[in-house]
Amino acid sequence: MSVQIETAERYARDETAPRAQGWGAVFALTLCVATLIASEFMPVSLLTPIATDLHVTEGRAGQAIAISGIFAVLTSLVISPATRGIDRRRVLLALTVVMIASGVMVALAPSAGVFMAGRALIGVVIGGFWSMSAATVMRLVPEQDVPRAMGILNGGNALATTVAAPLGSFLGQYVGWRGAFFAVVPLALLTLGWLFMSLPSMPSERTRGDGPVFRVLRRRQVPLGMAAVTLFFLGQFALFTYLRPFLETVTRVNVSTLSLLLLVTGGAGLVGTWLIGRVLRTRLYSLLIAMPVAMAAIAIALTVLGGVPVAVAVLLAGWGLIGTAAPVAWWTWLSKVLPDDAEAGGGLMVAVIQLAIALGATAGGVLHDRSGYQSTFAVSAAALCASALLAGIGWRQAQRSSRDEREAPPTTVSRAETPARAA
Repeated sequence: MSVQIETAERYARDETAPRAQGWGAVFALTLCVATLIASEFMPVSLLTPIATDLHVTEGRAGQAIAISGIFAVLTSLVISPATRGIDRRRVLLALTVVMIASGVMVALAPSAGVFMAGRALIGVVIGGFWSMSAATVMRLVPEQDVPRAMGILNGGNALATTVAAPLGSFLGQYVGWRGAFFAVVPLALLTLGWLFMSLPSMPSERTRGDGPVFRVLRRRQVPLGMAAVTLFFLGQFALFTYLRPFLETVTRVNVSTLSLLLLVTGGAGLVGTWLIGRVLRTRLYSLLIAMPVAMAAIAIALTVLGGVPVAVAVLLAGWGLIGTAAPVAWWTWLSKVLPDDAEAGGGLMVAVIQLAIALGATAGGVLHDRSGYQSTFAVSAAALCASALLAGIGWRQAQRSSRDEREAPPTTVSRAETPARAA
């Protein structure tokens, strides 16, 4: 009860800021997401010139993505306790400055060591920003608008994921790989200015469980939800990572058609992030169950219809529509389950997602090399179905908790008692 009163008082306090300012900050954060994700995935299409210029192998150059992921995991686990007591506005502005520094370091890197250090910095920003994203959005907009705001935020993610690789390849052809990386610096500077103007002061709040992010696993529904999140992203990236070889060897499309199919997938993802915010308010758990089941069905259908380009295009559009929208649902779930400790929950979720992506890509690769794409797609479908099963159990658990709260005798807690009991 004390937690509920704290949460209600926090919303009442945060909503004293003008609503327009809150939405302006959401759009500024969306630009930050787009710039950040573009920076993260830019090396995908520039490995060859990077390796040549820095005198390293393409495999070592490819570690630029791995190192950013490692530092994202580490940062997500420590940023909440490490920045305790610091205004969240200052933390977000500082992370944006680090993003600018990373872009400059990478673009001007005289050696592979400096290049990797710059990539490590972008990993710090990724882990820090996404850990705080849900908690920040909850303080910028009214509670009923959180799903919509998270959808807008993930729309920036979907857009950047779609255009980062082809844009990097295009810019690299005309201004070189260094120019391509430096192109994100002006966007990062614009983001810094916009955030500076739009973000309100957001004092860090002491929660009842300050400490390591793993403490949230003691809360009901959280362990089950995190397990479902892990299985979802493992299943998604076990398949998605090896989509290109599937399209080249099974569907037998040329490079132009392949690029078009990937663009269709990304474009459908943008539509999905826009649509899901309209449904999440009343159908959260239904979506958490239905989306992985639908993606599992698509994975199986791809193994059956992989040689039919039109069918593959339709299936990949469905995959993009659902797969890009699903994180919006899970971040909304986090805001519902941990309204009073969203930063710690966000840190743990970022770590879980990053590790699940790495595990899915690794397991999918091993299966692909040993048994072909069929086994990879089958494991993807199995993991997605398991995610849906855990989400269903979580739904029953949430219903049971809600019923227990309704049947419990009313408890009166005065405001004077709240601080002592909350502590």
